[in-house]
Amino acid sequence: MQDTCAMPDDTDLTPQEPAPQEADPQPQEPDPQPQGHGPLIQLALTELQERRDALQQEIETLTQRKQQLETEMAASFAGQSDAIARRVKGFQEYLSGALQGLAQSVETLELVAQPVVVHPSPLDAQAAAADQAASAGATPALADTFRPDEELIRANLKRFLEQPDFYADPWKLRRSMDAADTSVLEDWFFNQGGRGAQPSRGNRPRNVLLAAALIAVIGELYGDQFQTLVLAGQPERLGDWRRGLQDALGLGREDFGPNSGIVLFERGDALVERADRLEERGEVPLILIDASEQVVDIPVLQFPLWLAFAAGPGETDDIDDLL
Repeated sequence: MQDTCAMPDDTDLTPQEPAPQEADPQPQEPDPQPQGHGPLIQLALTELQERRDALQQEIETLTQRKQQLETEMAASFAGQSDAIARRVKGFQEYLSGALQGLAQSVETLELVAQPVVVHPSPLDAQAAAADQAASAGATPALADTFRPDEELIRANLKRFLEQPDFYADPWKLRRSMDAADTSVLEDWFFNQGGRGAQPSRGNRPRNVLLAAALIAVIGELYGDQFQTLVLAGQPERLGDWRRGLQDALGLGREDFGPNSGIVLFERGDALVERADRLEERGEVPLILIDASEQVVDIPVLQFPLWLAFAAGPGETDDIDDLL
């Protein structure tokens, strides 16, 4: 039997060298300019250069525009200044001429006026008689101001004599009055036509109560188309008015102010100015003057509704002591 085990050749017996293992790749530093990227970088640099040139051109254009505007502004200001100077000079010359003309006119005036004798004419007597008749007819017209509403006014005054309604709605009288107080209001409504002075009721609280009743009646007649203006010379007196009206009419602090139903004043000129604005808006001012105000300003007399309390002798003495 033939030995099938064959001996290796000499070549087979030589130790075979192991296959060289692949060496671990060592990190290589990137090329500063990798191949294939050069055109892209060159293109980017070209675009940046173009943008830089465009910005530089815009900057130069804006700089030129700025210089042009500065030149125009300087020229315009100088021109306007020159025109203004010429106008001022012309006005000065005009004033000088006018003053000189005025001075010459004054020199020619006659300082002593010649007496003028006027002889009466029969027509003057007829005109005077007509004026007297017109004035006589005006008084009943003034007294008849509230005649159309007489029934409503008397009904309210009669209700004030009854038991007070302490839970009445705001702006309704929550206190009672006596016949003497209602007679004062009747005289003010139907004899004075809503314009005049009435004797003080003896002290400020009673006057405030009477004024509160008047406000309640006027509210029935005019609704929201009126505003009450109170004049008293000192803050303490205005404080008495505020507290008295709050108690008698069930009001709050929000009801006192320029845009509310009642406004308080220490000075007559401010009150007159407010009353004028109310009339311009088509509203009616109701003016109440405290007894401490011994003089009624003449402009107050032009308004349709005002009541001034005339202090008695005792009250005047007390007011003087407070002052």
